[in-house]
Amino acid sequence: MPEGNGTDGSRTRDRDPGLQPERTRLAWRRTTLACAVAASLAGRQTLHSGIDPVSLVVLALVVLAWLAFLALAHHRIRAMHAPRPPALSPRAAAAPVTCTVALAVLGAATLR
Repeated sequence: MPEGNGTDGSRTRDRDPGLQPERTRLAWRRTTLACAVAASLAGRQTLHSGIDPVSLVVLALVVLAWLAFLALAHHRIRAMHAPRPPALSPRAAAAPVTCTVALAVLGAATLR
């Protein structure tokens, strides 16, 4: 489907000004909030189950995974402001997935 025709027959290069970019930004923000809640619950569980060196390492890894996800989400949200945001590469798509899986595994490790 063509992107649109100008009055001179040329195709326009701007994206549709619909709400899709805003929905995508909101989805990244919701996911970042969910990751923050998961990291907070892991921290709470660590504090309530007693602090030992292994728990501190796991908690530090949880915080690191959350901060990495936060940076990735912020980068993608800022990219959505461009008239034509770059496509998400496979590597860029795998990074947030890896952070999310790491949070889930590390969160489960705090329940031991």
